[in-house]
Amino acid sequence: MPLTELHNVKAPGWARVVAELTAASPDDRLYLARMVSTLGQVSGARQAVLWSITGQGDSMEPRAVLLWPFAPDLVDPTGKMAVTPESLFDPGRAPESRVEALADTKAAARAAATSREVGVFGIEGDTLMYDAQGAKGQVQAVPIPQGQPHEAPGLPLAGVVTLLTDARSRQALQTTTAIVEVVAGYIFQHWTSQALRRARASSAALDLAARLISAINGTPDFKGCTLQLVNDLSRQLSVDRVALGWVDGANPFRTGSEGARNVRCAAISDTENVDRRMAMVQRLEAAMDECLDQAQPVLYPAPTAAGDVVLSQAITHAHRELASGDAKLKVASFPLRVADRRGDKIVGVVTIESGGDGRIETATIELIQATLDLLAPVLAVRHSDDRLIALRVWDWMVRTGAWLVGPKHTVWKLAGIAGLCASIALFAIHTTYRVGAPMSLRATERRVISMPFDGTIAKIGENAEAGRAVAPGDLLVQLDTRDMLLAALEADNQFLQFDKQADESLRKGELSEAVQARARAEQSRARRDLLRTQIERSRIVAPIGGTVTSGDLKDKVGASVKLGDRLFELADLSKLQVVARVSDADIALIKENGTGEISPKSAPHLKVPFIVTQIVPLAVPEEGQNVFEVRGELTGAPPGTLLDGMEGQARFNTERHSLAWIASRRIIDQLRVWLWW
Repeated sequence: MPLTELHNVKAPGWARVVAELTAASPDDRLYLARMVSTLGQVSGARQAVLWSITGQGDSMEPRAVLLWPFAPDLVDPTGKMAVTPESLFDPGRAPESRVEALADTKAAARAAATSREVGVFGIEGDTLMYDAQGAKGQVQAVPIPQGQPHEAPGLPLAGVVTLLTDARSRQALQTTTAIVEVVAGYIFQHWTSQALRRARASSAALDLAARLISAINGTPDFKGCTLQLVNDLSRQLSVDRVALGWVDGANPFRTGSEGARNVRCAAISDTENVDRRMAMVQRLEAAMDECLDQAQPVLYPAPTAAGDVVLSQAITHAHRELASGDAKLKVASFPLRVADRRGDKIVGVVTIESGGDGRIETATIELIQATLDLLAPVLAVRHSDDRLIALRVWDWMVRTGAWLVGPKHTVWKLAGIAGLCASIALFAIHTTYRVGAPMSLRATERRVISMPFDGTIAKIGENAEAGRAVAPGDLLVQLDTRDMLLAALEADNQFLQFDKQADESLRKGELSEAVQARARAEQSRARRDLLRTQIERSRIVAPIGGTVTSGDLKDKVGASVKLGDRLFELADLSKLQVVARVSDADIALIKENGTGEISPKSAPHLKVPFIVTQIVPLAVPEEGQNVFEVRGELTGAPPGTLLDGMEGQARFNTERHSLAWIASRRIIDQLRVWLWW
């Protein structure tokens, strides 16, 4: 259809195209998808591809981001997009393997991006072509500019659309190209509409913010400021309730201050005092925390993806709970953002509740957020001015320090000053050099109780278990002596019998029989004495007072135990000694009667002093190095805090040296070993 036939311009088909291209679109990506679809339809293309352009000059590379005709899962039965813009422009949805005539199409996109003009290329060649004789088809490459017409030449392209068509005559190509250029020109209408919408929103936000700032500037303190703000917002927006929450500890004027991550409700419209124990206030704070965590506006009920992608994907659990009492209630929360050179910082949250009919429009959300962005710095200043004088002075000192080093190269200047001060401190400051070594605690007096002979356990003492204290002479184990008593009685009877036989043989003059009887009597007496000794030793008692540190025989009552088997281990925990394993590189610095401190692993905050009592002059290899055993006596251990066998770290106090000597000692000693200094 030639463009000169003006009577056909108002045909229903063209009217639908114009309506489609001039309709408002909330997202630029959705409009680009609409543009690709329209270009594909009006050109009668077999396939339309939207290419994003990366790089410049020789390194320019097109990348396919959208294919038309769209896949069935991208549009609903009415033709509207059924997915979010992020999913629509997912690179996985536009694999280059699905692009027809890939090499020619990509070359056409690259050429159009370079020239920024619509071009027509033959499938079998790389040159501009209007004569389709013998060609399999044509590729029309349409650059999509960005920004206003006067801005477009200086801005990168929004993309390039390639249209793959069947072979056509020269006149048909000219007509199609003219239509494509007209349709592509509607992109400027979209950018202009977007700019106009932003300008109107900014103007409305500025007007509303000016009225609110004028009202809150007449209040005496931060509390009155917040109460005035929520009341004015409630009236200006005609909503049921407005609440303002302030982030605990948030101070945008303190360098490096990030503040707490929870919100306290500071003011509620038409409410003079806020009781945080009320369930309604707690639900409000939960909704505000939800907005703070996501650092974006939150709207419930959430809009659809076509209305606003960001709002549709927000988490709204706490907002749903807040609105659960009224089916018509709509809740929206907005962060109060303050910008500085470190970026945006959220200092508070405003929550709005409306019970009217209909939904809260996206334009209203944008207006409120823009207004609050203008109000937030004023609120932050009022909150800062309402604090204690001491806190305000401290912040002033921090800002003054940043001003002293200058706004440029601040990090390097501070690092240089810190390095100079550190160098002076390294040589000027002297302190006690402390040698560290692993240590363990051992009881000074320790006893191991073993089985005196083979026997059977008959009874366990009352305190005979690990962790219980015993006194000297307390029963630990009672062995079974019934068999030994009988055997001792039998041996005693045999002794008397053989002794009587020996006397009788001597009386009769039978010397050899007397000697044998006497030997048997002595043997029986020795056996009797052994049995009596074992009976006496069958009662095993504690040789010292202390604590049972190991041994549990409750399940062995009635069991046989062999000679030498360990039964218990006793230790006097009131007298513990430190046993440290000091490396041979540090042993020369430690002297007897020196002092130090230990910190057990179970209580690393403890610092228990000790005195060195003995240095064992024998090195023992341990973990690849030689160590010496150094023993010490505790001088100030808190009662009940240290136990036998505890491990930790010992620190020995040596002579005073500069920080530079302490930091470089090991390095210098190692260099001396390597270089024979």
